Amino acid sequence: MDKKPIGVFDSGYGGLTVLKEIIGLLPEYDFIYLGDNARSPYGNRSFDTVYAYTRESVEWFFRQGCPLVILACNTASAKALRTIQQKDLPGHYDEKRVLGVIRPTTEVVGKYSKTGEVGILATLGTVQSNTYPIEIAKFFPELKVYQEACPMWVPLVENNEYQSPGADYFIKQHIDRLMARSPDIDTILLGCTHYPLLINKIKQFLPTGITLLSQGEIVAHGLQDYLSRHPEIDEKCSRNGHYSFFTTDSSEDFDAHAASFFGKAVKSGHLSL
Repeated sequence: MDKKPIGVFDSGYGGLTVLKEIIGLLPEYDFIYLGDNARSPYGNRSFDTVYAYTRESVEWFFRQGCPLVILACNTASAKALRTIQQKDLPGHYDEKRVLGVIRPTTEVVGKYSKTGEVGILATLGTVQSNTYPIEIAKFFPELKVYQEACPMWVPLVENNEYQSPGADYFIKQHIDRLMARSPDIDTILLGCTHYPLLINKIKQFLPTGITLLSQGEIVAHGLQDYLSRHPEIDEKCSRNGHYSFFTTDSSEDFDAHAASFFGKAVKSGHLSL
């Protein structure tokens, strides 16, 4: 069997925080990462646009032979995943699989809360999709979920301003708005893969005793579990410990920013979709 890498997709750099955790848990597998930086950010784009961009990227992975693609992007997972799974895969790519980052997170988030009230910090697109409350209700119907859209957070991160004093205003603003909805929120999920870079700042403005969850480790364990339950997919994945990176924008710019997300330097190639 001709084995191929697992594809990991994001609208930009954020998915690298997920890939970092996946590689930490599954270092023997091969991965191809694609950041659609030329059309980033996805957070404020329409459902149709996010779906079209995501589908193009997924089809690129399929042309590379990837048997499995992870949408390491909350907006793509919220706005495009279900349509791709239900409309594009059947009859066209029956042997391929596409997974997102929302489902594995919503399966466990309720286990961290003692009060039964959780908050979601995410992009406008993810919040508007209402995907998190819908998916969480499937596993924890009694849980109260409060969402807060943070449209400035991704630009702060991608413009390398996330450690600046100017970032404090926007971070505090959205945390205060979320906590004003209920004083009983005891667990907050970072519903965007860019937000782990803001964790230190976020913690500065959070009340004490709140559990803060980022997705990378949860998604990594979810993928490990998925592969163990689906040997027909697992056996198609190559294992040479090789990782390659691509961007739809400047590879020089991508490489300059990627290390902040991935934890070490990367060398990317450019492609046009």
